[in-house]
Amino acid sequence: MRMMAAPGRIVICLLRNDLRYHDNEVLLWAHRNADYIVPLYCFDPRHYVGTHYYNFPKTGPHRLKFLLESIKDLRNTLKKIGSNLLLRRGHPENVIEDLIKQIGPVSAVALQEEATKEELDVEKSLKQVCTRHGVKYHTIWGSTLYHREDLPFRHISGLPDIYTQFRKAVEAQCKVRPTLQMPEKLKPLPGGLEEGSVPTAEDFGEQDPLTDPRTAFPCSGGESQALQRLQHYFWDTNLVASYKDTRNGLIGMDYSTKFAPWLALGCISPRYIFEQIRKYEKEQTANQSTYWVIFELLWRDYFRFVALKYGRRIFFLRGLQDKEVPWKKDLKQFEAWKEGRTGVPFVDANMRELAMTGFMSNRGRQNVASFLTKDLGLDWRMGAEWFEYLLVDYDVCSNYGNWLYSAGIGNDPRENRKFNMIKQGLDYDGNVCVQVHETF
Repeated sequence: MRMMAAPGRIVICLLRNDLRYHDNEVLLWAHRNADYIVPLYCFDPRHYVGTHYYNFPKTGPHRLKFLLESIKDLRNTLKKIGSNLLLRRGHPENVIEDLIKQIGPVSAVALQEEATKEELDVEKSLKQVCTRHGVKYHTIWGSTLYHREDLPFRHISGLPDIYTQFRKAVEAQCKVRPTLQMPEKLKPLPGGLEEGSVPTAEDFGEQDPLTDPRTAFPCSGGESQALQRLQHYFWDTNLVASYKDTRNGLIGMDYSTKFAPWLALGCISPRYIFEQIRKYEKEQTANQSTYWVIFELLWRDYFRFVALKYGRRIFFLRGLQDKEVPWKKDLKQFEAWKEGRTGVPFVDANMRELAMTGFMSNRGRQNVASFLTKDLGLDWRMGAEWFEYLLVDYDVCSNYGNWLYSAGIGNDPRENRKFNMIKQGLDYDGNVCVQVHETF
């Protein structure tokens, strides 16, 4: 059914991994270039099928719960400023084509660009839809701390293959762009659009996960929670001033920032975190710990730019180095690894924690990845896809970048990097490894 066209310019904003209002250039551009804005989120059925090589479920229960919470939160935020978030199920390119037909003349479709193939395929299809209907197709780059156009390399092909070289060049030659001032009221939606209900886990064939009370990430999804977390970690407790000393912890909420799940869905802007760090350094203290938060944000940037440089190769068995490794595909060994039944307490405790909570410490991830690839010699993609399924903070670029690194076929100048599981367990878990962590 075709609606009466609203008088004035209409922009459809497809939101994907930018589920926030603060520092959101897609929404700000639409606000400046439209009379009516249609913020839209699509539950793409391709996100709820099997992974590419091993057919694990792509979106597990913990991340789905976090996503649904984030969407509810963004809808509430947008309603408070005179807008709303339309929810639809379907391929974004089809949903948007239907909306263009339904609401009449649409002046533009705006969205944030992504870096990997499946997302880029959606962008390609969307561009074709816009061309077919004479609609402007507008994209922005907004997922990284440093803007892609500000990098000190003439072309993405010139991105260094070693992180330290990238970091030093960027820190010396680039500036972080300031966060954007968002309007207090957003331009309204055109009339007559059905908002669409927030689905439940059952709609995707999942059960709401039972949250283990021992989880190191007992948080909800959404921009509101992300901003509260930053307030707590920086200003209420000054925990950020000791981050570098505590970041390799294993148990509890406050040994690290825990920003990753919100960053993965764009519930918090990396530029906002950067600005708050600089403010904290000016008003409280500047030390190695405050710098180290920026250091970690730069790693996140780096993996995204590596994905732009290498394209689909980040998913290939031979990795970025096109290296022949005799990977095994022993499903029995893999089952023991994923279920925490390897017989190595430090590995097993971490894997059981992941299964029950959707979260695992950074130190745990490094160790279980090293064990899968170096001790068991299993195809690294088994681990990468298992993490894709379970991690609440799954981010395609960081996940595959880190697994390539662990497997020794990514951005790592050191050969045969391998963790000693017994030493690591004693170093980082001590008696806790047996007394507490083993019970996960």
